Amino acid sequence: MVSTIVHQLTRDLSMEEIEKSGFGPYYIDHTVGIWPQAAGGVPFNACEFQSKGDPITDLFENLAAEQKARSTYDNILRVVRNLPEVADPIRFLRAREVVHFQRFGEALRSIQDQLDAKNFYAFNPSFDNPCKASCDDCKKKEN
Repeated sequence: MVSTIVHQLTRDLSMEEIEKSGFGPYYIDHTVGIWPQAAGGVPFNACEFQSKGDPITDLFENLAAEQKARSTYDNILRVVRNLPEVADPIRFLRAREVVHFQRFGEALRSIQDQLDAKNFYAFNPSFDNPCKASCDDCKKKEN
């Protein structure tokens, strides 16, 4: 959706407008094609996706990604607030990030409730068991 908005805003620019707007280097590399990249010019790549295979770690990563996307949409909205044809779809995308954040949070809570720890930091016992030397419950059983 964001790429479509950028395309719609730039498709009829003249070469002079492209150069004045700062799109010159982008145009040289990509003409009018949409090349996913950060505002700073860093191209999108697979490093954007993080996965450890541990549901707790992965859900925290997903929560962070949703918040970063929401922050980006907030920043875009500050810039384009007077352009409803841009702001309205961005508001929709922002609302979607908020809902995703909620769902990932609910999934995290569900997983944490099923583990043996109710604290902020939890481990997944299907991978590792806690060291018995540091486990308070184990120490009590030994005494």
